[in-house]
Amino acid sequence: MPTTKGTRVGRYRAGPRPKGGQKRRGPRKLLVFPLGILLLFQIPALAQVRDVRRVLIFNELGLWSPGVAAINKEIFAALEKSPYQIEFYSENLDTSLFPDEASQREFRDWYFHKYRNIKPDLIIAVGPSPIKLMSESHEMFSPHTPIVFWGSTEEFAEPPKLDSDFTGVWGVAQPDKTLEAALQLQPNTKHVVVVGGMAPYDRHLEGLLAQRFQKYESKLDFTYLTNLAMPDLLERLKHLPSNTIVYHTSIMQDAAGAHFIDANQSAPMVASAANAPVFIVDDVDLGNGTVGGDVFSFALAGKVAGGMALRILNGEKPQDIPIVRGANNYIFDWQALKRWGLKESALPPGSIILNRQPNVWEFYKPYIVGGVLLILVETLLLLALVWQRSRRKAAEIQLAKSFEIVQESEQRFRLVANTAPVMIWMSGPDKLCNYFNQPWLEFTGGPLEAQLGHGWTAGVHPDDLNHCLDTYTRAFNLRKPFKMQYRLRRHDGEYRWLLDIGVPRQNSAGSFAGYIGSCLDITDQKLAEAAMAKMGGRLIEAHEEERTWIARELHDDINQRIALVTVQLEQCVQNPPDSGLELTNSIGHIRQDLAELGTDIQALSHRLHSSKLDYLGLAAAAGGFCRELSAQRKVEIKFSHAGIPPSLPKTVAVCLFRVLQEALQNAVKHSGEQHFNVELNGTPQEIQLTVSDSGVGFDQQDCNHRRGLGLISMRERIQLVGGEFSVESEPGCGTTIRARVPYAAEAHRVSAAG
Repeated sequence: MPTTKGTRVGRYRAGPRPKGGQKRRGPRKLLVFPLGILLLFQIPALAQVRDVRRVLIFNELGLWSPGVAAINKEIFAALEKSPYQIEFYSENLDTSLFPDEASQREFRDWYFHKYRNIKPDLIIAVGPSPIKLMSESHEMFSPHTPIVFWGSTEEFAEPPKLDSDFTGVWGVAQPDKTLEAALQLQPNTKHVVVVGGMAPYDRHLEGLLAQRFQKYESKLDFTYLTNLAMPDLLERLKHLPSNTIVYHTSIMQDAAGAHFIDANQSAPMVASAANAPVFIVDDVDLGNGTVGGDVFSFALAGKVAGGMALRILNGEKPQDIPIVRGANNYIFDWQALKRWGLKESALPPGSIILNRQPNVWEFYKPYIVGGVLLILVETLLLLALVWQRSRRKAAEIQLAKSFEIVQESEQRFRLVANTAPVMIWMSGPDKLCNYFNQPWLEFTGGPLEAQLGHGWTAGVHPDDLNHCLDTYTRAFNLRKPFKMQYRLRRHDGEYRWLLDIGVPRQNSAGSFAGYIGSCLDITDQKLAEAAMAKMGGRLIEAHEEERTWIARELHDDINQRIALVTVQLEQCVQNPPDSGLELTNSIGHIRQDLAELGTDIQALSHRLHSSKLDYLGLAAAAGGFCRELSAQRKVEIKFSHAGIPPSLPKTVAVCLFRVLQEALQNAVKHSGEQHFNVELNGTPQEIQLTVSDSGVGFDQQDCNHRRGLGLISMRERIQLVGGEFSVESEPGCGTTIRARVPYAAEAHRVSAAG
């Protein structure tokens, strides 16, 4: 096996020896390096010494498997671009040859022993068994080592638990899409024959197909030829009824125990024997008579996994690289389509056609046209030359104009897109994004190359990624417009909410060309909605607190005192005083209680709504409130006013009166001071209210985080009438609250509304 200096590859001898002294041949290791890879590891080594990175590859099967070989080839090609010197270690579990758990356990123990003193910088797991091995033994085998995987969740009874050190590609088998394409190609189909083998993977894949095909059983006749020896199977395929299609799944082992490699043996044999078109699952089975379908592309999966491996070696973390689901394409063989008379026009949009051969006309077209033109030139040489020159000149002029129009149209689109206040993206029919405008690039802070394809998903918040991709994929498959909201990382690292609106687009021929979308940053709207909801909740709480206070005042004070007066009156009636003097004294006490009760009810009414405000104006109502609160709380309140007009807009008067109530009551309650100043001054343009004390003060930052509604309600009231509100306070330095309302503008607005 060819090797290079500083490069290690899988050894021929691997795997533990079984008990009993018998030698068992371990999994076969065969790595075939392209010449380009060998030169990559030789020539740079002569020029300079590079840092070494160890890469360990665990394969489900050996490189004799076409799928594994295709994936490994693309991974090696991607790692050629690494700036490091790569040491490759390759191991094959060969589960098709050694499927029993005991053998796999021995292999695993041997690998643990073999690599106990070698810590890889990266592990690549290709297939379900390597993924299972790494998910169950990661911490014991090589903790915290990044792992890039390829596999399919459909190959597991229970999906493996992958931690943050894993990223990779999940393959997705889509037999129902292949069946739909086959029915489009052959609409008169009545019978579907599913061909498979007896190996565990064969059985698993057949079970998946049976589940996916259940919805078609009412209109199609399904036959499963999955338990036959290969000779018997081929004989049955020679005598299929008309209007039949064959779906070849996987034959790694037939009923007689014979082993096969699909792409080199079973698939060509089935296609050669069947008297009906044969559709397949994987791209490695394409050709040699098979038609194709929605096949899983091992080469594409290897290219994506190789790109992930290169990014990790360059310093990225696995958790920052999103896991990719699916690497499928509609791929068909041209010769098989012609053999069965299937029309290319019935193929799904975007299908890839391989092995196309020109027909007689296409092959000899230059010679035929050349001969005809030669005859015409010989007979009408002069006229043809003049005519050709004129036409050529006109065509060149028209082409130049068309090119200028197209170029101008493209420049106009890019100018509009790059100057628009929205983020714009475009994708092709392959679901991969191929354009982002300048606002998008400025928002994300990354180059265009990093955003293309699936690169933009690296900036989507992990909690929103699955919903985002599911919405996009579902709308893309239905070719319908969509709207979705998700968080995208801005260039400064902050996640911002975006409203993304996408619509399908068509090319000049009217066929589907992909999607175009626009994104708006709605983070401020989200925050405003949350703040509005929070404010609504606080206002409800304030209303409930006010109602509770009124109920408590009525029940615990007013109601009790009324009940006491009632009891006193009942005592006078039941036990009248013996003398007129005692009667006079009792009535005097009752009258005094009723007077005090009336005064307290009046104070309560003033708190809810001052009648002085309506009849005497703001200055009188404010002065009366200061006197009442001073008498009630036994404090000194100095009130002064100047320039207050007798009539103010009701909204201004009520707003300032409520702010005065709230500010003065908070000051009396929390300042610890006995002296307060209230100033109410007016000018032709505005009214100014100032409430100050020299008490304990408070920390405004700490107050903003509390749930109290005092400052919030005052600020909101002033803002509603277009005024300004400010608070000046520090611990130990007292508090001053100022409110300014431009009442002239408010009066004009109220009169205009009336």
